[in-house]
Amino acid sequence: MSTSALRNLISLKLKPLSISYPQARIFRNPLASPARKMSTFVQAPHKLLVIPGPIEVTDEVLYANAHPSMSHMSPDFAPVFGDCIRMIRQGRASGSSDAQPFLIAGSGTLGWDQVSANLVEPGENALVLHSGYFADSFADCLQIYGANVDQVKAEIGGAVKEADIERALKAKKYKVVTVTHVDTSTAVLSNVKAVAEVVKRVSPDTLVVVDAVCSVASEEIQMDAWGIDAVLTASQKGLGTPPGLSIVVASQKAIQVFENRSTPVTTYYGSWKKWLPIMKAYENNSAAYFATPPVNLIYAFHASLTQIMQGSVSLEQRFKLHQDASRRIKKAAEKIGFKGVPISEDVQANGMTALYFPDGFVANDIIPRLLKKDVVVAGGLHASIKDKYFRIGHMGVSVVDPSRGDIDKVISAMQETLAEARASKQ
Repeated sequence: MSTSALRNLISLKLKPLSISYPQARIFRNPLASPARKMSTFVQAPHKLLVIPGPIEVTDEVLYANAHPSMSHMSPDFAPVFGDCIRMIRQGRASGSSDAQPFLIAGSGTLGWDQVSANLVEPGENALVLHSGYFADSFADCLQIYGANVDQVKAEIGGAVKEADIERALKAKKYKVVTVTHVDTSTAVLSNVKAVAEVVKRVSPDTLVVVDAVCSVASEEIQMDAWGIDAVLTASQKGLGTPPGLSIVVASQKAIQVFENRSTPVTTYYGSWKKWLPIMKAYENNSAAYFATPPVNLIYAFHASLTQIMQGSVSLEQRFKLHQDASRRIKKAAEKIGFKGVPISEDVQANGMTALYFPDGFVANDIIPRLLKKDVVVAGGLHASIKDKYFRIGHMGVSVVDPSRGDIDKVISAMQETLAEARASKQ
């Protein structure tokens, strides 16, 4: 479906309605959610959240999350859930015309369980491409479900080389190859398209699985065109929704592998045998039950997807804005003495930045000072360099709406913070 068709997927009728919300300031431009008329509000003042997820959310998304309690079996809720499934598939968040989305209450980590339990049978081989902390975690999850796991590890700050992937695939037959699109611990961007090309050429039966928790909606992904079999992500990063929703999109090839497995699925809650009929029912605007979906969060997710797919900023512009914000922050940081963790520009993520502290400085010199300036960043995560760096997230509304001034605030806070830290050591 074309982008223009997607933009017409949901019709919004605008009419104001007074609301009461503690510490929220009503303003004039109203917005309607799929199930109720409402007036928008400005969320309460707060520190700027620029960790690599959760991220800042728009006022409309936050308000949608405060939807009155509603039955998950309601005929009013079913088409809202259905819209989310359709938009995830048809938008370039996944880039597929016929893949099957699974929207399940849980964190992004649940995506690892879904892949490990539904697509890999005990005793089968899995190859994990390692560009940071989250590859280790995915490998651990695969092993728990009985897979034989090998890893190909890149140097810290680098992505796995295509030649190394090819060598591993020629040495052993693998059921799946997993790659972390953006590893949140290192801000390394892997070339998913190139990885998939190698797999298709050397081992075409092997499934390509992309951990895209920190890349969907800030980095381009094309499932069909690139030959990706599963994309897993979560609501709280580039998709601009509060945490709590695990999102997996599986190709028809992956669904066939699942349906043709010879052993039972070794999970209950994450079993596609349970969830597939539920997703199909909701996509047909008919409620079904296996486990209770996060109704309010689905409303918030719907609001965010609507802004992404139907907003004034096109998907192409959205990717470009993420690239521009990323370059601005990285160049400003390097100019004053920080150094990026990624070893080269071609492996730098566009939705986040990881920066080494200048020589002589540690986390306590930088992060608390940023916090005093109402800028919330994240400390290091990768075990080998944990105390040597910090991380900034720049995704979603913070980059798509420059009138907020979020990127300017981050840059200014970094400059002032480092200057103060240097002065304190003199």
